[in-house]
Formats: sequence, C-alpha cells, structure tokens
Amino acid sequence: MELVWPSLKHLPGYVDALKRGFSPDNVRGEAASREELGLIEKDAAGFIESLVDRGAKGARITLGDGTTVPRLPGYQRWMWDGDFCGSIGFRWKPGTEALPPTCLGHIGYSVVPWKRRLGYATTALRLLLPEARAEGLRYVEITTDVSNLPSRRVVERNGGVLVEEFVKPMELGGTPGLRYRIPL
Repeated sequence: MELVWPSLKHLPGYVDALKRGFSPDNVRGEAASREELGLIEKDAAGFIESLVDRGAKGARITLGDGTTVPRLPGYQRWMWDGDFCGSIGFRWKPGTEALPPTCLGHIGYSVVPWKRRLGYATTALRLLLPEARAEGLRYVEITTDVSNLPSRRVVERNGGVLVEEFVKPMELGGTPGLRYRIPL
C-alpha cells in the first residue's frame, strides 16, 4: 500500500468506494459521501483540486450540525494498493501545533470496510508523519472514539501517547473521545 495524491487517474476507484458505502467523514457519514459524489459529477477536476489546499482558500467546512467554520490549510492523500483503499487527511495551523476547538486533530483517516484489518491505516499514518514534520510541527494530535480499538492501535503503533479523555463539542458529536499525541 502506498499514499498517492488524489488524481483523475485514481478517481474511478474513489467513486466506486463512495458508492459502495465508504465515507471520508466519520461524523457526517453517508451525507458526506453523497455530497462528494455530487461535486465529482459536477466538476471532477475541481473536486480533485479541492483536496489539496495548503493555502486554506477553499470553502468553509461544514460540521455535523450544519454550522460552518473557516478552513485550515491541509490536504488528503489516498491509500492505494492497485485500487482505492482509503484516505488520510492532514490539516494544521501554520506556526503552531494548536488547533481551533472545531478541529479535533491534525490527522484523520478512514479505510474502506472491505480492506480493513490489513494494516493500511497504520502504514498510511507512518508515511504521513514525515510530511507533518516538514510543516514545522513538533507533534500531531489525533483523536478517536473511546470504543474504536482499531484506531487506537493505529495511533499507538505509530508512537501515539494518550493525552486525555474528553467530550467532543456537540457540533462534532458530543461523544466521549480520546486525544493522542505523536511526537515528530
């Protein structure tokens, strides 16, 4: 498995995954998948371009409750093993490790259900960490649900240390979460 930049070449695999139940957004789920399929249908090249936004020039981010917040610089990478396997995203605030309260972590990832338990998320995170270091960060924070043992293992296998248990803001689900920190 490797990380690839989103591209028109890889887009058919991504579209197929969305249609088969994959969601790149663990809060908005199926609604996010439908939204992305609509954007791809309207302007595939524009959609691909929007996934790499180091200048935070894109549209505001819609949260689970429908509110919007300013976009942070960031980008998506796609997990690829000859076909689309999942996505991993990285966002940051230049000059600091601090994130706004509406952004729970620097990195988020999701693997298609039919390719889970193959180590792809662990590998994707390992491959992305040097990129985070290159942005000048001393560490990244990643959050997960308390009950998400596979995600907890992914973070811990990449050097993550539990920092706190907390309750997510209501607009992000209002559920208990765990915050990990990975030194870079």
